[in-house]
Amino acid sequence: MKKLFRILFISLTILQFNGCTNKQQQDSQTPVSGDIIIFHAGSLSVPFKQIADSFKTIYPNVNIILEASGSVDCARKITDLNRSCDIMASADYKVIDKMLIPVYAKSNFKFAANEMAIVYTDKSKYSNEINQQNWTEILLKNDVFYGRSDPNSDPCGYRSVFTIKLAEDFYKLPELATNLLDKDNNLIRPKETDLIALLETHTVDYIFLYRSVAEQHLLNYLILPDEINLKNPEMEALYSTATTEISGKTPGEKTTLKGEAMVYGVCMLKNAPNKIAAATFMKFLLNKNGGLKIMEQNGQPFFVVDLPKEF
Repeated sequence: MKKLFRILFISLTILQFNGCTNKQQQDSQTPVSGDIIIFHAGSLSVPFKQIADSFKTIYPNVNIILEASGSVDCARKITDLNRSCDIMASADYKVIDKMLIPVYAKSNFKFAANEMAIVYTDKSKYSNEINQQNWTEILLKNDVFYGRSDPNSDPCGYRSVFTIKLAEDFYKLPELATNLLDKDNNLIRPKETDLIALLETHTVDYIFLYRSVAEQHLLNYLILPDEINLKNPEMEALYSTATTEISGKTPGEKTTLKGEAMVYGVCMLKNAPNKIAAATFMKFLLNKNGGLKIMEQNGQPFFVVDLPKEF
């Protein structure tokens, strides 16, 4: 039933957006076709697949190539490996600001939000007991295993660290961060969606993951207090008290990050191989009756974006 609802929802979205794009297609002398290469955060895999499918219904001559990885790794494919792509979407807009602008991209558009959650299955140990008050105690148990993503590769990784450090102060539990961050390091994975396989095979009992991804995969999740879930922009000052270091641009270099409310960013690359098609996709993605509506349907509140004339 839920799958049918999503199909009907996407079909309605396409019809609404078609009304905005038909005239543009008639006026345009250049057909929208060819490959669009998109590097994106793993947490965007489900909504971006739906957005791509919707876009291809309008522009059937386009082939959209989606490549998921941790957001920092997405940027490094461009800056370090010189990989060609048209669009990059990051789970943390600051990755684009720091690594791609102004050399590789001109503009960075904030387009969606999220929050941290603790995700589990019915078979996870103590799944019938875990709650907002005792999750720290349960994750520290010797017979419980938990996973998180790599802070050096993935925003979900360093956001997990922020959540744990904020929890230490919120619950007044000295040494919580040290003890929890020293535990189960062999279960750290490159990006957040890699953790789902560990959870589904019962290799781990719990994972730190975005709420939207948990909803998309129909997983159980524990909603955390706003003081630690990085959801509420009004708590930015509190979030910023949590810090962590990640690898910098050069070997041995370290960058210090501060906690902040979650905001996703997306950009079109200056040297995009297919600029016309990429710009058209950006219009669709950032339209409240197009891609943004699909993002919201997948559990991610959106920001209405005013696109510049270049799009």
